[in-house]
Amino acid sequence: MKTFVVGDIHGRCAQLLNLLDMLPRDSEKDTLVFLGDLIDRGADAPCCVSHILKLCRENPQRVICLRGNHEQMLMDFLEGRSNLWLTPVVGGERTFEQYTGQSVKVDSEKDLEEMRLLFARSFPVEHLAFMQDLPYYHEDEHAIYVHAGLDEGKHPRESSQNALLWMRDMDFYKNYRGKPCIFGHTPTPLLPLRGRLGRHGIYISHSAVGLDTGYNHQSPLSCLSLPDFNLYQTYADGREETYQITSFIPETLREMQRRAGLA
Repeated sequence: MKTFVVGDIHGRCAQLLNLLDMLPRDSEKDTLVFLGDLIDRGADAPCCVSHILKLCRENPQRVICLRGNHEQMLMDFLEGRSNLWLTPVVGGERTFEQYTGQSVKVDSEKDLEEMRLLFARSFPVEHLAFMQDLPYYHEDEHAIYVHAGLDEGKHPRESSQNALLWMRDMDFYKNYRGKPCIFGHTPTPLLPLRGRLGRHGIYISHSAVGLDTGYNHQSPLSCLSLPDFNLYQTYADGREETYQITSFIPETLREMQRRAGLA
């Protein structure tokens, strides 16, 4: 049984659908894990949410989607706890426009409340319920899967929600040596240089594996399969790439590969 792990999607529905078509996944035996951040910045966030929601409903034992900080920001905005989601750097205004059909225009607190009410009317109830139910982590025999990272020395069940959703800790990236931890959130160009592997752009350092390969028109959307460490990537121009990763694989996964006759 394999686990296929997909990094941050950020509204790139065409790339997502192409990526899923690439995967040699047995839906009855293999697990599919999404690391969160389905929304914001890209051209079609509603499509990403709808498609992954459908996959999760059809096969809840084998398809897991984690909560990302962008999903959390959307929910915080809806609940009036924070307006961070609509700041330009986040990219939430694109998701807002895709669901409401209207542009974000905020010049006052009253405008913010009107934007909140408009989005609440436009955002499908099933999409909100889906996000509210998203877990903060997943674990199987291969690895631990989180959106952002782990508190030092802690299992995700003991880590803070802030760490699981938001953490950017260079010590974790460089020195984590526990059970392999697959994470997204921080684009690999922002991670320590030593762990960035080849032109495909994933990150591996000891037992920390980063799969957010960035968001721009040249960035791939990435999926890593475990324990074989095959990497699948799709691009905005329709290009597809597959790699067999052989360097810096965590020793625990090396042992799994040996037992499975893969190493």
